Amino acid sequence: MSIDPVFLNAFDALPVGGYGATAYGRRYRVTKSTYASGRSQKLVAEELGGSDYISMNLYRLATGDALLKPCEMPEDKVRDFVLNVIAD
Repeated sequence: MSIDPVFLNAFDALPVGGYGATAYGRRYRVTKSTYASGRSQKLVAEELGGSDYISMNLYRLATGDALLKPCEMPEDKVRDFVLNVIAD
């Protein structure tokens, strides 16, 4: 299953590590981690002073495709966040 290249480019542009970010006019604490030589990545974002929470895993398959796995939330919520978040 291929992931939209616009989403993948936006995800890849986010820095690895922990940092502040803004999405929808709200502040978030974001952590992006990389595992298995970059074949697996995790993104977690917690709204500061609010209740919004984003969590996802992205797997880079041997076929060259990528597989998005949101953690207990709709895929559209994860995609929208990644496309709108701006790291500090």
